[in-house]
Parts: sequence; structure tokens; C-alpha cells
Amino acid sequence: MKEKKIYFPSSSWNLENDCVHLYAYCENVFSKKECSKIINIAKKKGLVQGTTRGKSDARQSKVSWLYPVDDMVWAFQKITDITTQLNEKFFKFDVFGLNEGFQFTNYKAPSDRYNKHVDRGHNTPVRKLSISIQLTDPKKYEGGELVIFDDHKGTVMSKGQGSVIMFPSYVLHEVMPVTKGERNSLVCWVTGKSFV
Repeated sequence: MKEKKIYFPSSSWNLENDCVHLYAYCENVFSKKECSKIINIAKKKGLVQGTTRGKSDARQSKVSWLYPVDDMVWAFQKITDITTQLNEKFFKFDVFGLNEGFQFTNYKAPSDRYNKHVDRGHNTPVRKLSISIQLTDPKKYEGGELVIFDDHKGTVMSKGQGSVIMFPSYVLHEVMPVTKGERNSLVCWVTGKSFV
């Protein structure tokens, strides 16, 4: 006997579809020379052990905090421009600033990494977009892939030097262990009003 299909009419009609992408990226935003300049500024300022609130083993890396006064106005302007473009096209979030500075992160072999996490937390600034800038030539290290998860497998992001990867701060992601050499990145968070 053939099964009869039953259709249930919907009483709803969406005025607007969800336009938020899982991630966006743009290659060659920073030149090799600019990447080297950022690395030099951060290392000269000094690196400290990176920490994660309440999880002492969640990450293994060293960090330095960079602000416009650290000869970084040009980098903040560049990130402002690319954030405006990518947010308008891929996320359309209501955002207003880069209020936490830039976190330079240095991962070294044989096992520096950052386990799965999201970039938001209770009683912290409302982070809406996370940005990761790849500073190191991918030929100079192995491992250290940035993986963004929409399912159990995840998507490996571009390792191209100078590329910018952007994603909603509530998205699960990780940095895989660096197995050879060292990987340097610059991360920052775009803040805004609460989602609710």
C-alpha cells in the first residue's frame, strides 16, 4: 500500500532569513613586512603565559597585549576597515568597537595549543565577533591549525600569512598543537550591545 503524504500548512512567514555565516575570511590583509612588524612589537613588549579563566590546562601559549599606543594605530585601522566590510556582508551584527586591545599569541612546538572554547563569558564585555590574524609563514611551522566547529568534525581555516579569519564569538573553535616551529597570531574581539 502506498503511503499517503500529509502536508501541514505553516502559519508563519519569515520577514527575514538568518544571514549569519559560520565564518568569513580575507587573505593578504597584512603584508609579510607588516606581520613581521607586529611580531617584533609584541616580542619586544614581552610575552607572558596565556591563561583561561577557571581552566588552567585549557591552553598552552604565551601572549602579549597590544594597543594603539604600541605603534599599532595602523593595524587597528586596518582591522576596523576589514571588520566593517566582513560584518556587513556575512554577519550584520550591531557592533561598536575593539575595546579589549589585540592579543598577540605565540605557540611553540612540541605541543602549544588552545583546546576547544568559545570567546564569550559571563560578566565580560559582549564579544560579538572574534578575529584571528595569521602572522607566521605556514612553511615555518607544522600543526597549529585554527579549527571552527559547526559539527563534530570542524573546518580548518586558512594558514595563509596575513589572512584574517572572522567568526561569531559564540562559535566553538580550537588551535591544534604546534608540532614543529612556532605559530604567531593576533586575535581580537569586536564588541557590541547584548544579543538579547
